[in-house]
Amino acid sequence: MWRWLEGSALLSLILLAPAAHAAFDRDAALRASRAAIGRQVGDYALRDTAGREMRLSQLRGKPLVVSFVYTGCFKVCPTATRFLAQAVREAERELGPGAFRVATIGFNLPYDTPQAMAEFARKQGVDSPNWLFLSPGTASAEALAAEFGFRYQRTAAGFDHLLQVSIVDADGRIYRQVYGATFDSPQFVDPLRELAQGRPQPAPAPAPAGFFDKIRLLCSVYDPATGEYSFNPAYLVEMLTGASIILFGAGFVIVEWRRKRRPPG
Repeated sequence: MWRWLEGSALLSLILLAPAAHAAFDRDAALRASRAAIGRQVGDYALRDTAGREMRLSQLRGKPLVVSFVYTGCFKVCPTATRFLAQAVREAERELGPGAFRVATIGFNLPYDTPQAMAEFARKQGVDSPNWLFLSPGTASAEALAAEFGFRYQRTAAGFDHLLQVSIVDADGRIYRQVYGATFDSPQFVDPLRELAQGRPQPAPAPAPAGFFDKIRLLCSVYDPATGEYSFNPAYLVEMLTGASIILFGAGFVIVEWRRKRRPPG
């Protein structure tokens, strides 16, 4: 009996012990991002690449596409921005130039200055009058990101963050969130078409993630050597080990319970 209690206590300690390091919680970040849909974004002050101050309210009147980057990122943010540029061109071919605006906002203050944002845009080959690269105020950057449901966490190599693109309606309300460094064209174009044609649709229920999507979500970590989010087999081993411990513990409890209920002899 004591062995069983000791084993159960050990199992509880293993299952409830906190992680040795505070990794970026992608599940919590995704929940916060989805919760932002329908939220009215406040009127924040920003500066464009020429250093001119402007208000976020000045971008109302048309659908607005918003992405967040930090200019010190040398692969993930540039790759996502270049893909977004392709998606923007495709949407403009279908909806017409000027049917919507795009704003890329730097969140790493004080380093994402107007000059740094201008250089970032140049390196990604973005040169469009309908696409602004903006710097928020140092005091308001965190609050602005939070309103969009965008979470980030500083690491030794930069930042971990969810890759998301927010689509905002003409009144400044978040209408859709699009995820990933790449995504299917309809995920981006369809919401913009709905807004441009004045036919907004209710936000669809988020599709449940499949097994491999969950593995990728939980096992993708930032690699400072490459600047990419890559698969880490160690995380998969940890997950399988944890699952094995849970199954073993449950099996042990069931066997003990059945043994005690068995009639003597």
